[in-house]
Amino acid sequence: MSRAHRLLDLLQLLRRHRRPVSGAKLAEALGVSLRTLYRDIEVLNAQGASIEGEAGLGYVLRPGYLLPPLMFTEEEIEALVLGIRWVEERGDGPLGEAAGHALAKIAAVLPPELKDEAFGSGLLVGPVWQDEGEAALPVIRAAIRNERKLHLSYIDRDGSKTRRTVWPFAVGFFDRARVVAAWCELRQDYRHFRTDRIAAVSLADERYPRRQQVLLKEWRAAEKIPTADKI
Repeated sequence: MSRAHRLLDLLQLLRRHRRPVSGAKLAEALGVSLRTLYRDIEVLNAQGASIEGEAGLGYVLRPGYLLPPLMFTEEEIEALVLGIRWVEERGDGPLGEAAGHALAKIAAVLPPELKDEAFGSGLLVGPVWQDEGEAALPVIRAAIRNERKLHLSYIDRDGSKTRRTVWPFAVGFFDRARVVAAWCELRQDYRHFRTDRIAAVSLADERYPRRQQVLLKEWRAAEKIPTADKI
């Protein structure tokens, strides 16, 4: 491994940790000696990185340092392109368009040979099914971002229509459905709503009283995550 790649890998390791990481752990992950690790940290600090800490205490990369354009491996490029193509096909219109813009930005910082890999990848996403709930997704995503309540007119699997006020905190993209996870004020519990059964949706002015991340954590802890046979 070249020194440039090793320095980049060290930055990536530090970015994944919010708390100080021991030098021994970093050296082991990089496959280098502690002496080499200390020299690499000195080099990065000289280049403008703010890596704080010292031997025996651990190291942390302070926010604000911008990494140089990343040198992706072939498999990393395939993973990125496949994921972005999936979002282009399976996300709603605005999300799919954003995915295309993201791929263009990534390609803009790649060397020519890797740019060819990005746009010539043979990994494709199959045709998307027709989901009648796509129009509701931008509203739902906005509600999640801003922690706002939603008013739904919802048709259950028996064909009954109900009015719900919910606190949405996640959207699951299944093969044959998109499912909103939310706290339901009517049921006073976590519930799941298929977007193709939402007859009408509107964004409320009121924020829900708990943080989105708290709801998500509680939902996971309660093992409420739906399986394919329950949506």
